[in-house]
Amino acid sequence: MILQADGLRKFYGEFCALDGVSLRVDAGEFVSIIGPNGAGKSTLINILTGITRPSAGSVRFKDREVGGIGPVRLARLGMARSFQLVQIFPDLTVLETLQAAGVARLGRGGRLFASLAGDREVQEAALEVAELFGLGDKRHTLARQLPQGDKKLLDVASAFALRPEIILLDEPTSGVSTADKTAIMETLVTASRRIGLRAIIQVEHDMDIVFAYSDRIIALHEGKVLADAAPAAIQADRRVIDTVIGRRAGAH
Repeated sequence: MILQADGLRKFYGEFCALDGVSLRVDAGEFVSIIGPNGAGKSTLINILTGITRPSAGSVRFKDREVGGIGPVRLARLGMARSFQLVQIFPDLTVLETLQAAGVARLGRGGRLFASLAGDREVQEAALEVAELFGLGDKRHTLARQLPQGDKKLLDVASAFALRPEIILLDEPTSGVSTADKTAIMETLVTASRRIGLRAIIQVEHDMDIVFAYSDRIIALHEGKVLADAAPAAIQADRRVIDTVIGRRAGAH
């Protein structure tokens, strides 16, 4: 077991966004989290990645309690979340965006832009990740000038630049064409094998992607786990299909 959550509850005032959610992720797994809007997916990801502290329950990563410790400390322990740095730094190049993630990994954030210019270790690591994601020939292109599919790849690549053991991806294929979605997923899976990633967790709305790539699917509904099973079992579960997937049938 690499990541485990037990009895997670999260209140915002009187509203209960998560109500007793438990899950575990083992090494080698690709786990997708699905659910309708308001199911608690974003809250769960924010808790798992240390951004939000749960009202009750615990999160353990590599047998260490990590609830609310923050994404920077969590990244240094080996868990990363896609940054969406393209939105944060649209005027950085592809290479600079990946270097920014590398600077964070090495704890050199205090001199971010000086590091981008002169740190050989950071630059070489960023080039390696750029090549891994097929962005090497665009390394000097501004992030904002990339096609949408490449922007998504760069978001994912920035998390990989942290050299994590486990990665959490929030809608890695949203807003891109069907062809680009498959290309992004294939690149992601290939890159994860190359760097020895131990597990992937994604929140994803596209059910074709979910069923094609997941080892296990966790379906949330109204802050609770509705189902936690292999894709074939989820597809055979009429309750999940009607509650979670059926609502989205017209969206795909």
